[in-house]
Amino acid sequence: MAEAVPRPTADRRNYMKLEVTSLPPNAELCRLAVAVFAAALPFTLAEIEELKVAVSEAVGNCALHAYPEDPGRVEVRARYEDVGLCVDVQDWGRGIDDVERARQPAFTTSSDPDHMGLGFAFMEQFTDVLEVTSTPGSGTLVRMRKRPAAAAGGAPA
Repeated sequence: MAEAVPRPTADRRNYMKLEVTSLPPNAELCRLAVAVFAAALPFTLAEIEELKVAVSEAVGNCALHAYPEDPGRVEVRARYEDVGLCVDVQDWGRGIDDVERARQPAFTTSSDPDHMGLGFAFMEQFTDVLEVTSTPGSGTLVRMRKRPAAAAGGAPA
């Protein structure tokens, strides 16, 4: 997938990049890293918990769907935008054939009955904006944006 990676500005405190292997335990590392990064903004604890779930679901999807046979590379990037946060989770795995179908609650390609197909539903519920772009055979980019309720006058943007 050809997507230009945003470059950090001169003030590197507003940009984070973490590359991990698509193993399920690394979802915890990514969610904690984003939570610490997000804590510089006026998010409530509940909003940070929502971000953690969204990031965990996105990275977990990479382990489950993008690289089903062997682990692959996952990159998590976060940056401050205006008064909010943008988080990108990108893989270079098998991609998604039908993004709109994959975003439907209860849809899953996993044969494991414990996987309920709610990852995108959680990401959408816990962020203000969710964008998913994917190219079969080349990978997927999940972009999530969230503004603290306090920064938006009490209501998320």
